[in-house]
Amino acid sequence: MNLQPLATPVKELSCLKIPHTDPEIHSAIIHRLLFHLSKAGEKQQVIVVCVGTDRSTGDCLGPLVGTSLSRFNNPWFRLYGTLEDPVHAVNLQETLTSIYAQYENPFVIGIDACLGQSSSVGCIQVADGPLRPGAGVHKELPPVGDIHLTGIVNVGGFMEYFVLQNTRLSLVVRLSDIIAHSLHSAIKEWKARNSIFARLD
Repeated sequence: MNLQPLATPVKELSCLKIPHTDPEIHSAIIHRLLFHLSKAGEKQQVIVVCVGTDRSTGDCLGPLVGTSLSRFNNPWFRLYGTLEDPVHAVNLQETLTSIYAQYENPFVIGIDACLGQSSSVGCIQVADGPLRPGAGVHKELPPVGDIHLTGIVNVGGFMEYFVLQNTRLSLVVRLSDIIAHSLHSAIKEWKARNSIFARLD
């Protein structure tokens, strides 16, 4: 079975890391995403790359997010990685090559699951810089994104592939739902703000 390795947990102090049970999680993620999106150029194409596979419970976070985002039919970003058409270890490099050939200087948002400490399971992270898929299970894959979001789905450090297969689907679905709705809301608000500023110029 071709499992897509997970990203390494984010350790930078500057990243947002928040438990999925926090009642303010949506507003916190949206606020942080707006901060990062403010650095994107008005004419930069926003690309969302959801990394993962539907063949592993712990690693289906990315495709679940992608599938949820696809239902919004949002014209303000391009989407790669769904349950139907996943982006995983086998086609990740090809997908990235296609994106950078098709779009000039895109603003890429990477999304993936990751493993972490037991106290961090169920947290969502938003951070500047690229996602490093595969690092959590000692694989070398190309970095993804100008910024990235990860959901910590289980404990890392031992028998990672077994851990992935024994991850609670309910947690993964909950994390994917929060990420998808927050990201959609943030991009929508960012575009609305840009439209207002453009009219004022």
